[in-house]
Amino acid sequence: MPKITILEKTNLQEDHWHSMMISLLRGLAALQVAAAHLRALQYPGFSAVEKPPLLFLGLAFSSGFAYLAVIVFFVLSGWLVGGSFLNKLNSERAFQHYAIDRVSRLWVVLVPTFVVVLLAGAVVDELDTKQVSFSATEPYSAGAFAGNMVGLQTIIVPPFGANFPLWSLANETWYYVLFPLLILVFRAKAIATRVVAVLAIGAIVQLVHGAILLYFSIWLLGAAFSRVRIEVGQVWRWALLLLLVGSAVFIRLQGTTNFTLKEYPDYLLFSLILVLFLSSMQFKRQAGPKLDRIDRTGRFFANFSFTLYVLHVPMILVMGYALRSVFGIGQLSPHSMLHYLIYAGMYLMLVVGAYLFYLPFESNTPRVRQWLKAQLFARVGIVRP
Repeated sequence: MPKITILEKTNLQEDHWHSMMISLLRGLAALQVAAAHLRALQYPGFSAVEKPPLLFLGLAFSSGFAYLAVIVFFVLSGWLVGGSFLNKLNSERAFQHYAIDRVSRLWVVLVPTFVVVLLAGAVVDELDTKQVSFSATEPYSAGAFAGNMVGLQTIIVPPFGANFPLWSLANETWYYVLFPLLILVFRAKAIATRVVAVLAIGAIVQLVHGAILLYFSIWLLGAAFSRVRIEVGQVWRWALLLLLVGSAVFIRLQGTTNFTLKEYPDYLLFSLILVLFLSSMQFKRQAGPKLDRIDRTGRFFANFSFTLYVLHVPMILVMGYALRSVFGIGQLSPHSMLHYLIYAGMYLMLVVGAYLFYLPFESNTPRVRQWLKAQLFARVGIVRP
């Protein structure tokens, strides 16, 4: 029978199987989202294609897991972010460190990405460069910029520059805020602190829409199971993996393309299978050249998965504009082999472009964090002897 152990700390060691799986899943999820949106923006909708060729059927099916990829991001965010915060909860200035880590994680990538969004908007003639708008309803306005920086897209403002994948960052932002508040409710020593945390949670509940709160449970599932190790045999682990893949295919065949109460049971079941599988992989893997290469590949793509996620849509818009204006191709044809090659070339440019963009920005997130903490904590030290 499976042996279940509740860990004192979340295991974040990179030489364990579950860490390798998490890296692979992060990278694959970002690659899937980019492939799905590139197909959706450059090819006609599947239902609009009469007698779709086999190659297009394969492309449409294989690039149709974008919503499940976002669920994977939510689960892994809970596992990594929530688990890491729980590990550091009793350390000095844990909440201050957590706040700096979360803000830097988002803003180091978002600020330069929003500059690219503005440039892309100017290129495709969607941005009025003659005046600055502060409207909360216009996608290129200063109000939309500010709102997206603090997770208010889809709540008060639209995604900045019509970069629609940013909707999920609103979820992530509020999960980052809600989780430490929940910790304060149950762990704070002062009653006043607990009361303030409850009031803050109440205010957030009134602000955000129901879907964000509903899917917070999936984020919490990742955080909870980061402390669970399930010891089972190889047959059980393979069964969980096959069940995970099977549930993903089942949801894909249903054509689920939303995040509402109706789709929630399917996503919750998928998330539960995922965390059970990851918990069953919490043991040290043997070193070997093949596994090491897989591990390095997974970490390579995982490292710039966030950049690829937020950057790929403005890149697609610019490349689509170039196809129309230079080559006269308004939409890729499912019946043209040349157009499949164009799709592949565009996809490669997305991945390479995101990696090159990652190097000066996202890769330097640890340095930015270290500098911010040095500056802020030094000032606190001056004020508080």
